Amino acid sequence: MADTKDGREKKAKNQERRQQEREIAEARNRADEAEPPGEEADETQRQNEGSDAPRACHRRGCDEPAAFSVLERYQEETGHGAVEAEAFLCRDHTAEESPANLDAAYEDYVFRVEQIRTTSETDTS
Repeated sequence: MADTKDGREKKAKNQERRQQEREIAEARNRADEAEPPGEEADETQRQNEGSDAPRACHRRGCDEPAAFSVLERYQEETGHGAVEAEAFLCRDHTAEESPANLDAAYEDYVFRVEQIRTTSETDTS
């Protein structure tokens, strides 16, 4: 494509269209994820548990206790910083989890699954 005003505008429109398609695809993939709890619910959970980990799985319709923390850190689409996505999931939903943003992987990319320690596991007295 020639480097003309029309060519640059066409490239920009194509890039915007591809970006919108990616955002729609990501939204569809996240459709089964749980809504983040409100601030009041977060504060109550932290007080009850004594930690930042929620009690229930983040996936909608799942009332199982959260057993794992899944963290993915990837490059922001603009390339100006990292984004961290963390979800607390039950054992079954954790088994289904996999990296979702490998196309935005960079030097400090992280995909980590860690077991959540409950207060009964950490108390030795």
